[in-house]
Amino acid sequence: MPHDLARTALQGLLTRTNIPKADVDYIVFGTVIQEVKTSNVAREASLGAGFSDKTPSHTVTMACISSNQAMTTAVGLIASGQCETVIAGGVEFMSDVPIRHSRKMRKTLLSLNRAKTIGQRLSLLGKIRPDYFAPELPAVAEFSTSESMGHSADRLAAAFGISRAEQDEFALRSHTLAKKAENEKLLKDVIPFKVPGRHTVTKDNGIRPSSIEDMARLKPAFIKPHGTITAANASFLTDGASAVLMMSEEKALAMGYKPLAYLRDFVYVSQDPKDQLLLGPTYATPKVLEKAGLTLEDIHVFEFHEAFAVGVPKMEKFNCWGGSLSLGHPFGATGCRLVTTAAHRLMKEGGQYALVAACAAGGQGHGMIVETYPQK
Repeated sequence: MPHDLARTALQGLLTRTNIPKADVDYIVFGTVIQEVKTSNVAREASLGAGFSDKTPSHTVTMACISSNQAMTTAVGLIASGQCETVIAGGVEFMSDVPIRHSRKMRKTLLSLNRAKTIGQRLSLLGKIRPDYFAPELPAVAEFSTSESMGHSADRLAAAFGISRAEQDEFALRSHTLAKKAENEKLLKDVIPFKVPGRHTVTKDNGIRPSSIEDMARLKPAFIKPHGTITAANASFLTDGASAVLMMSEEKALAMGYKPLAYLRDFVYVSQDPKDQLLLGPTYATPKVLEKAGLTLEDIHVFEFHEAFAVGVPKMEKFNCWGGSLSLGHPFGATGCRLVTTAAHRLMKEGGQYALVAACAAGGQGHGMIVETYPQK
């Protein structure tokens, strides 16, 4: 269940940092597709990980930027003086998404639960028709427009003149760079997870470098037959959880920690979910740069969420260890992965500033400036 993954991420963070559980003031986790049994998954995960029942925990949701929201919520708690130490994270469990009965069946089942006599129950059962059994399947689609993100990406690619070949080349780049980073042991934050009844997952299992020829054989997945988005150049849905430890610099140094990076600034943006659904990073980038007093030339590392291969900035700085196209996209967990990758890349590549950006359902987006911590 989702809280199992989230619990493991929390336990992994405790192991990596050796922070006493009692020193954590608050836990915030992001998620998108909620399991009704653990609707506040942050709380269930924190209890499962052994944190005190006196440690408050809450869950946030903002589509693909849910763990971004968890991190900036932590910033607010710390900056306001409410907390000194916060763990932020996110989790998504796409392998077992909740599938609901039809509304008619749900209404009947609830009525059956309230029925007091056998006659009332038999009367209700007699009203059930075959169409009651049709399930309501979840879909990655906009509620306001009923359009899937893939359809939006297809239309966006056409509007900006991005060819199928360019999209396939970018997707292949993502897989190739992710494989290289994995071989060089740069993706070192992955925690092994034992899948019940199966094997232990020790590394990202979606990295599959292919060839342009093989990718070109795939048919359009959304707008058929003329669309350009396929299974090869779209981020795949997967399971995952992430967690980061956040505190002020003063608090970290007082506890004997050397910070990994600063979260310097951030913005959220929102636009038309019909024609600008996936343009969140486009709007967030100039806003967060202006807010932080920086320019594009000041940015050494770009870590953008790759929902679909449609458009990119300077390639030599962009997602150089792979991205969501190759590493996968567990909705609620991706934001923390982007930020930690940005921090590690800054340390490895010797840069000062990173720009993290992502789009989200509802036509929203996020931009964040990450600054490396002095290494001396």
